[in-house]
Amino acid sequence: MNKKATSFFSSSALLIIIFLGATTAKAQVLFDIELGIVSTGYNDVRIPGDEGTRFSLKDDLKPDAGFFYRTRLGYTIAPRHTLSLLYAPLQISAEGSVANDILFEGVLFPANSDLDAIYKFNSYRLTYRYDLVLRSQFEFGLGFTAKIRDAKIALSSPGLQSEKTNVGFVPIINFRLLWNLNDKAGLLLEGDALVAPQGRAEDVLLAATYALTDRIGVRAGYRILEGGADNDKVYNFSLFHYATAGITYSF
Repeated sequence: MNKKATSFFSSSALLIIIFLGATTAKAQVLFDIELGIVSTGYNDVRIPGDEGTRFSLKDDLKPDAGFFYRTRLGYTIAPRHTLSLLYAPLQISAEGSVANDILFEGVLFPANSDLDAIYKFNSYRLTYRYDLVLRSQFEFGLGFTAKIRDAKIALSSPGLQSEKTNVGFVPIINFRLLWNLNDKAGLLLEGDALVAPQGRAEDVLLAATYALTDRIGVRAGYRILEGGADNDKVYNFSLFHYATAGITYSF
């Protein structure tokens, strides 16, 4: 874990712990874990963004479908105010060869070389959300997410290796919509998304939910992670599909 991301994650966890110390009778703590399979929809790369060779980690190289997990710690301060801390790692490997030379981060990889690539995009997020609507059948909230991305794209072949790393802060809009079909089952649409001149980012979940008990809820659905940036240092736009299942325990 990158030092900057570690500091952000530790500070955010401390903030939630401080709030936990002031827990009232109406407050609620939840722990959530999500698991599943992630596959690549597209992943186009050019590094540097103004001089590198554009190639695809989906079409030119063959990526693996991989197992993923993400964990969330949440704290409802009051009925309409929620803080949460998310850790969402992602790493995809790909391999193959390309019929043309590839200039990637200052290294020229000859045509038809055996190539191995690693795409990492770990995310650390602190979110505050306010529930504008809070009814028995319908809930809707908006908020703000402070996101730290810890990203790396690496390319190697026999005798050659190069990589581009990046750690940065991204502010994103958070939203959550829950439609309770009855006392047990519901439909959930939630995520973080933002479009700006520097790039875009969307991480959105659509899932069916079911309350096993008052404290334990489960869900299954589809998540999409999409976005990227285009500048003189990096051109990268990617799309990932997630088949997900999750469980939430509140106390």
